Amino acid sequence: VYIRKDPLEIPPPSEKDWLKEDEEDFFLQDPDRKRDALPQPFRMVNKLVTLVFENAMEIIERREMFREVQKLKVQPTKCFPTAEFQVTGRANCLAVSGKYIFVGLSVGLAVFKVSDCKEVCAWDAVETEICAIHASDLGNESHVLLAVDEMGLVWLFCFHKEGFLLVKILNEMEDISKRSTCEEVVLSPGGDYAGVLLQGNTKAWLEIYRLPKDSWLKEMEKNPGAAAGLACRERRPTWTSAANIFLLQESPVSANQADAKLSLPVLLLKVKPPKPITGSSFKSPLDALKKVDDDSMLGLGYNHLIKDSQWEQQEAIFCSTYREYLEAESVRESKEEIPRHATFHFLLPSRILQVGPEMKVQPDVPAGIGVHWDGSHNLCLYLLNRPLKEKSDSDPKPDVVWPCAAPIACSAVSSCSRYLALACEDATITLWDKQLGYPLSVTAIVEERLIRSIHFL
Repeated sequence: VYIRKDPLEIPPPSEKDWLKEDEEDFFLQDPDRKRDALPQPFRMVNKLVTLVFENAMEIIERREMFREVQKLKVQPTKCFPTAEFQVTGRANCLAVSGKYIFVGLSVGLAVFKVSDCKEVCAWDAVETEICAIHASDLGNESHVLLAVDEMGLVWLFCFHKEGFLLVKILNEMEDISKRSTCEEVVLSPGGDYAGVLLQGNTKAWLEIYRLPKDSWLKEMEKNPGAAAGLACRERRPTWTSAANIFLLQESPVSANQADAKLSLPVLLLKVKPPKPITGSSFKSPLDALKKVDDDSMLGLGYNHLIKDSQWEQQEAIFCSTYREYLEAESVRESKEEIPRHATFHFLLPSRILQVGPEMKVQPDVPAGIGVHWDGSHNLCLYLLNRPLKEKSDSDPKPDVVWPCAAPIACSAVSSCSRYLALACEDATITLWDKQLGYPLSVTAIVEERLIRSIHFL
């Protein structure tokens, strides 16, 4: 153990420890302000350089924090194309059916295989631009195809063994002034039915066709060379020599001759938009009840006992009561216009679509359609298993009517066709179970936002 002999004392100061005159207040100076003693230009440059470095460090820190946050997020998988194929002209639309890809071009149609993306055949007989295309697999290497061109014409094709067969142009008219254009086309799953929404000069209507796919399969098996000959005729001008093209023009193979053996689709329904509800002409409730069919008391609201004078009186009372509000909002009187656009879905059999015992129903074949027109409160359901005795040109009455509290804005049907979602203009979404026939949920969107589309995921 070390023991100090002498007591602990403070040594006396030496001359070198004495304070100088300019260092007497050194302990009062801020170390960060030493540079303030520099001349003015240098102090300004120093402050600017310091500010630049501080801003740069803040930016670096923010970027590092952002990178750490991005690392914690789930990064989406990046998909790159595995193959590509060249087309003639411009590709506008495509549809996949079975092992084929059908592409709508600016000069016709083209078909490619999914496996190797090689072109199978092309159709450019009239060199028309295809804007929309729908396809469905019929089995036995056959597919049904609906194509809409730039003029609004609907072309119905059968694709069999790598060849096109033109069945019919659904809305073709000899008189151009009476020609209607296609607004929307829907092909049912399985290719049993096709729906076409047509637009005329002053009116719109919906046409539902039954496609005789069983007859097509039999007819195409009996004449296997028709499709192959048509495909070669339509594809040959793209790669043959000038001599071959000249021979083709001298003795062409008519598309009508090649396609005349296929059965034509049957027009089942021609649904027109509902008319505006006007005053009643019935003199008694008994006269109104006589107009009700099948003992159904719920319909489109035409069979009522409200007179025109009562409508006018109610409107006058409403306008006089809320005159100041109507003037503030500059509400103008407008007559009800007939809607010109509709949304429709093919529906599988369910309890709400009751079919008679004489009609055969298959579980995977649509049994009806659901239609709602713009501005309408009603969802109208029509049965597809109708007897052919009824005239298709007549305006059919809906078999089931679902009224809503507000006009229907959009709708969607699930892939299993059991659930139906209706979105109204008051921002409410109702989910229906068509199998049981009652609503599962009603959801109101906050702030009454306008719903434009709805989809099942």
